[in-house]
Amino acid sequence: MTFDLTTHVGDVVLASPVLTAAGTSGYGDELAEYGDLRKLGAVVTKSLATFDWAGNAPPRVSSSGPHMLNAVGLAGPGVEAWRRDYLPALDARGARVVGSIWGRTVAEFAGAARAMRGAGIAALEVNVSCPNLESRSTMFAHSASATAAVVEASLEADLPLWVKLSPNTPDLVEIAGAALRAGASGLVLVNTVLGLSIDLERRAASLGNGGGGVSGPGILPVALRAVFECRAAFASAPIVGVGGIASGEDAVAMLMAGADALEVGTATFADPRAPWRILRGLERWMRRHDVARVRDLIGVAHG
Repeated sequence: MTFDLTTHVGDVVLASPVLTAAGTSGYGDELAEYGDLRKLGAVVTKSLATFDWAGNAPPRVSSSGPHMLNAVGLAGPGVEAWRRDYLPALDARGARVVGSIWGRTVAEFAGAARAMRGAGIAALEVNVSCPNLESRSTMFAHSASATAAVVEASLEADLPLWVKLSPNTPDLVEIAGAALRAGASGLVLVNTVLGLSIDLERRAASLGNGGGGVSGPGILPVALRAVFECRAAFASAPIVGVGGIASGEDAVAMLMAGADALEVGTATFADPRAPWRILRGLERWMRRHDVARVRDLIGVAHG
C-alpha cells in the first residue's frame, strides 16, 4: 500500500503532518544530521523578537520525572540575525520553514512580523503565550482581546499566521475564536502547562526564574482536549496539535482529535531522531489499519 502523508494547514500544504515544535530544534538545520528535513512537514524555529534577547537567569531547564520544566525566557538572536545566519542553512537543506515570533508589546509583535516579511517561509507562528507588559497580565494568550490585538498587528508579515495558545486558561475556546476572527490562519494548541519544581538540596525552586513551563508525555491529554474542543467549536479551522507527542500512536490520537498537523517537541531532547521515528510509527499504524491517506484520520474521534 502506498501512503499519502500530505496534509494542509489552511493554504499551507505540508509533505507530512509531523513538524518540529518551536524552541526544541534550534534556529536552523541543527537536526539535519539525524534525518532528512524535507520529510518533515516543516521546521518551526525557536521564537524570535526584533531584538537580541538574553532570556532568564539560569538554571533554565530542570527535569521532573519524565517531564521537562523550562524557563528559558525566549532567548534568541533576533529576526534579522536569524535571517542572515540561520535561515540560509535551512533553505539549502530544502526544509519547509515556519518562523516563530514573540514580543513584550503589541508593537513589538508588529515589528517582528514586519521583519519576517519576504523571508520565503511557509507561515509565521505567533507565540502569544508570553508576558504582556502593556496590561501587566500574565500572558497575551489569557485574554481574547489581547490575543486579537497581537494577531491584527502580526498581519504586517503578509504570511499565513498560526497562533500558539496557552492551555492555562479556562477560556481557550473563546480566545481561539477571537484569534480566528482577527485574521489568524490557524491555531497551534498548546504551549506548556505552568508548573514548579523544588531542588531539595538547595531548598529552593529548581529554576532561576522560579516557575516554568511543563512539557513531556503528561501534557498529551491536555493538548488532546484543547484540540478536540477547538475542532468541535470551529469545524473548518486549521489546527496544529502540540504537547506530549512521543510515538506514532500519539500522533494518530492528535489527528483523530482534530489536528491537521502536529509538532514534536520535548521528545526531541531525549532523541533527536524523534520526529522521524514518530512519522515512521504513524506510517506503521496506517499500514496495520489499512489507512491510505493521513487526511482520512483527521477529526474522526468526533464521529
